[in-house]
Amino acid sequence: MTATSPPPLAADLTAGLRRLKLATIREVAPELLLTAKTQRWAPEEVLRALVEREIAARDASNQRARLKAAGFPVVKTIEEFDLAASSIPAPTWAYLTSLEWIAAKENLALIGPAGTGKSHTLIALGHAAVTAGHKVKYLTAADLIENLYRGLADNTVGKTIEGLLRHDLLLVDEVGFAPLDDTGAQLLFRVIAAAYERRSLGIASHFSFEDWGRFLPEHTTAVSMLDRLLHHATTVVTSGQSYRMLQARTRTGGRPTTS
Repeated sequence: MTATSPPPLAADLTAGLRRLKLATIREVAPELLLTAKTQRWAPEEVLRALVEREIAARDASNQRARLKAAGFPVVKTIEEFDLAASSIPAPTWAYLTSLEWIAAKENLALIGPAGTGKSHTLIALGHAAVTAGHKVKYLTAADLIENLYRGLADNTVGKTIEGLLRHDLLLVDEVGFAPLDDTGAQLLFRVIAAAYERRSLGIASHFSFEDWGRFLPEHTTAVSMLDRLLHHATTVVTSGQSYRMLQARTRTGGRPTTS
């Protein structure tokens, strides 16, 4: 005994749904209408089910588009984050994962040695923000400065910065990985100043704030930059051994140190 196949929609309905770009309703309607007829749904139940399917499909499509646009180098989630092995205090983690700081246009500064979870934290929070409906952009500091230099070359740097600030959250990783010249430092300052109290910034750096003069050519630039970055910010100092080194030693049969 074979299941009854739902009859196709009438041609005019199919054409109308295509014109209205209701692709999901066009796809699910035949089977859903058959179910509705069999189970004697009320008309509003049919309409509600069709609308809910269309909304769910569009939300999922928009989320995929936002994830792609965010430019994350890898997929990291807050569920994968091992808080017990991290130096981030649980109350701080709870606040960050609530994403309230993004709505408040506050910043996040992650400072600590390589391999202590800074990038994972940035990407995981960015991924959660995308899932919550926020527009997010992830860049390394080197990529950000390169984009700004290109904008400077063709006199579109202002548009480049405004384009970055169309995102609710701008994540800049590896700040200080390479020293900046005067122009690069001023371009970075322009981004931070433009975002101040307008958008949320998340940055990660190996350098403590006292050492930002090591990659910024002017002390006054560092002070002005940090003044805006940290005014409304959660600062997290990560510590401990590199997760990557521990995993590498484990894979090669070595015994990771605990000191």
